[in-house]
Amino acid sequence: MKKFNLMLLFALFTLSASAQDYVDIFKLSVNNATLGNIDNNYETGVNNLNMEVYYPKKLSEKAVLLTGFTVENTRLNLRPNVDRSSLTMTRFNLGMKYQHSEKWSGTYVFLPKIASDFENIGSNDFQFGGLAVLDYQYSETSKVKFGVYASTENHGSTITPLIGIWHRSKDSKFYINATLPIRMDANYALSKKFSVGSDLLTSIKSYNLSQVDSDNYVQEESIRFALYAALGLMDNSIIVRGKVGFDTTDYGLFNSNQKVGAQVLTFPLNTDKRTRLNSEFDSSLYVGFDAIYRFDLTKETK
Repeated sequence: MKKFNLMLLFALFTLSASAQDYVDIFKLSVNNATLGNIDNNYETGVNNLNMEVYYPKKLSEKAVLLTGFTVENTRLNLRPNVDRSSLTMTRFNLGMKYQHSEKWSGTYVFLPKIASDFENIGSNDFQFGGLAVLDYQYSETSKVKFGVYASTENHGSTITPLIGIWHRSKDSKFYINATLPIRMDANYALSKKFSVGSDLLTSIKSYNLSQVDSDNYVQEESIRFALYAALGLMDNSIIVRGKVGFDTTDYGLFNSNQKVGAQVLTFPLNTDKRTRLNSEFDSSLYVGFDAIYRFDLTKETK
């Protein structure tokens, strides 16, 4: 979509800064927006909740096992005069971070998931994805990243090339950790406990509508860009954030028999001949809240 491509270009253009190497062991995000409709004056409230849990386990001097799960729920009205939909994605994350050499390391994750309204679980609710990212240690404070994310979806297969940067300033006040176009987090510490920053979260995924008499799926193309103020507690291992941002998420409704095939980012490799069953959603401001428990990967994992 045009708005996805514009935000991607914006994110790539603004990428320059510093970071730290960490894993967010636990992250809870709550976001609320009111999305309009580009064809009429219809609006719907969108309530999004996302919870991520990760557990890194050091296997050797070179290998760290990464396990965890992600649960996301979105509630909205897909069309006027219909019941409110509850779209839920549950995903298991299993992978490894491996130090290939002094300069090169890699992260490899298998991502099976169930994504639907959870009314009547069936084979169309199960999807599979994978992530592979190589990091090159450019200097003590900088890394560059290259990789790919791929996933089977109800609309076909999605392939997402990845490029990113990890950089931390020498005084550790300013950092960025980005794997674009999936996510970016930039932060400047005003004090030991208080900081300001911005984040970018995107996704392309689908939900099977499995309730009785339904033969449809929802294709979500989500971009949320926000500014935030953060308070760090317990030596910054616990972080709470208040956020305000811009949400350009669209939720397209399609018949289950209609597929787009493979696509790179939002670009189908074949002509998209599907008939959309609802109107495109417009962009909107949103407010949100994050609670994070953060673990520094430079520390020894036992």
